[in-house]
Amino acid sequence: MAHITLGGSPCTTVGNLPAIGTAAPAFTLTSQDLSDASLSNYSGKHVVLNIFPSIDTGVCQKSVRAFSEKLNAMDGVQLLNISMDLPFAGARFCAAEGLENVAFLSAFKAPSFGAEYGVTFADSKFAGLFSRAVVVVDASGQITHTEQVSETGQEPNYEAVLAAL
Repeated sequence: MAHITLGGSPCTTVGNLPAIGTAAPAFTLTSQDLSDASLSNYSGKHVVLNIFPSIDTGVCQKSVRAFSEKLNAMDGVQLLNISMDLPFAGARFCAAEGLENVAFLSAFKAPSFGAEYGVTFADSKFAGLFSRAVVVVDASGQITHTEQVSETGQEPNYEAVLAAL
């Protein structure tokens, strides 16, 4: 389990991020239009999993904007923004922000995603939601970079993700 903080208070996750060099755990989540979206849908591309507690928080919104700006123009790269929010929340945010071609995936039907990736908060007021983390998967499905953000209120290291791509 990861030992992180939320607003400066210690908390833990149910596990740890998958190890670099291993195959990314398969998943099927729900997209904004309520269709299923699986990791296998993106095979042959580099995939950035931007995992966070809720699109309704400022730092989560910043990460979606920043990753979208940095990654959307890159060929062969797919950004997946993942939380436990309902798909409607992601669609609402993207529409309000004028963000196009942004993949927002909800794990509301598949909470096992959080356990398989080790990101579900085990305790704290966010228990059951996902911690802020980033996982980069290469075109062959191998994990090449991970970051468990140590303080949930901080943004991930965007430059490390770009370097991993």
